[in-house]
This record gives sequence, structure tokens and C-alpha cells, in this order.
Amino acid sequence: MGVFNQDLKINTKGKGTYEITHSLEKALLESGLNDGLATVFVRHTSCSLVLMENADPSARVDLERFMDDLVPEDYPHFIHTMEGPDDMPSHIKMALTRTSENIPFTNARLHLGTWQGLFLWEHRTSAHTRKLTFSFQGV
Repeated sequence: MGVFNQDLKINTKGKGTYEITHSLEKALLESGLNDGLATVFVRHTSCSLVLMENADPSARVDLERFMDDLVPEDYPHFIHTMEGPDDMPSHIKMALTRTSENIPFTNARLHLGTWQGLFLWEHRTSAHTRKLTFSFQGV
């Protein structure tokens, strides 16, 4: 059994989804492992991870719009607003989604569905540098 960890920085341009599937696949090949489990963790409280369709971007646009409707920036009862109107909504969106994902792999290939991709989901309006950790356990 072996373990391989790799950190990744993603520069975002603001709200939206940023596909990281290829970065994860590249790190898996660098790990030298064939069979096991990949874990991805994002080390922030205002962005998240999502496994989502990667063929038609409109699916992600619909998801983002739905989440914006669910957690609007102009909600009048937010107290935590020192970093701007998108701050608290970003924390709530992160709490409603995920900050880690586990994906099995076999023969050094991720077990993703045909149209599945892994995305960093930036919830803040402005650009940020996001830090992620990839961890692979296997043989």
C-alpha cells in the first residue's frame, strides 16, 4: 500500500466552475499507483468541489444560477458581511456542497462516468488563488 500527496493551486477569475479533472489524472499518473482511492480536498471556506457534467457547460450554469437563487447576496439578515456582499453567501454555498471528493481508480484511471468531471466551484465574485490537496492511497 502506498500514499502519494500533491498540492495544486488554481487561479480563479471569480464565480464559476473550473474543471480540475485533468490535473487530478496527471497527479494520479505521477503517483505511480494503479488501484486505490483518490481524495481531493479544497482548503478554503468560500469555494467547494462538485462532480458534474463536463460535456455541456449549460448544466453547470443552471446549477450556479439555482444556487444563487437559493442563497442570494442581498439576503437582509446576514451579519457576516465585512468582506463584501458575496462573503456570507459563499460560506453558505460551501457548507451546502462539498470540500472533498473521493474517487476510486483502477489501472491508473479514475472511475468517473462518461460525462462526469471534477470542478472547483468558486463562490466569490473576485479572483482568488485556491489551494487543493490531492491524496492517493493504493497499490
